[in-house]
Amino acid sequence: MNKINTLFSDLKDRKLLSLYFCAGAPTLDATADVILTLQQRGIDMIEVGIPFSDPMADGPVIQDAATTALKNGMTLPTLFAQLKAIKDQVHIPLVLMGYLNPIMQMGIEPFCQQCVESGVSGMIIPDLPFKDYLDEVKPVADRYDLRVIMLITPETSEERIRFIDEHTDGFIYMVSSAAITGTQKSFDEQKQDYFRRINAMNLRNPRMIGFGISNRQTLEAARQNAAGAIIGSKFVTLLSEEGNANRALDRLFEALSQ
Repeated sequence: MNKINTLFSDLKDRKLLSLYFCAGAPTLDATADVILTLQQRGIDMIEVGIPFSDPMADGPVIQDAATTALKNGMTLPTLFAQLKAIKDQVHIPLVLMGYLNPIMQMGIEPFCQQCVESGVSGMIIPDLPFKDYLDEVKPVADRYDLRVIMLITPETSEERIRFIDEHTDGFIYMVSSAAITGTQKSFDEQKQDYFRRINAMNLRNPRMIGFGISNRQTLEAARQNAAGAIIGSKFVTLLSEEGNANRALDRLFEALSQ
């Protein structure tokens, strides 16, 4: 079974924590250490960002990390080589998060093949049109037993959410707001209404809430309304400041307790 499906099938009453970082930042060779450290410290799933020069859904923190990674020389082939080197040591799901352009340059089939050979369980492609997903990406991903994770926002219609739920597998990435990525101190009543509305839909797929989670209040709100939380900008900031995944995690866990 795909590692993502296994993770969610074994949940019981436990809530998940997934972290995002950009491959190649803060240093080109940090990828393996970050992944293995996060796994050792109990993180349930890791999103590995593929740096891109025009990350339209990302806030300044992740944009800066992508710029750093590209300057450091990170490329998709380099990332796959780094992941292959630690494949046998990684037991939690790895999800690649990146924009369509670099993936299409490699080709969907070679990309999926490299994912499998590198121990990757799925992918998030924010700018992938859903029709292209259904027609071109899903058939290939299914053949390689890879999960293509789709995002929904407060503006996504109920009809589209149900269509996504019907045609995807793994989990649904529930974006807390329609804005770009970044930390928030709390989720206002409008976002809480959005969480409750999606809960009431009784979707087939589990959901993870991301964008804006940086403290105890936002973390608990995500855990109350989904299978768990995804943290990106906060961890990327701490990783950049510390240059060390262990110290960055120490500070993250401290922030999430306050």
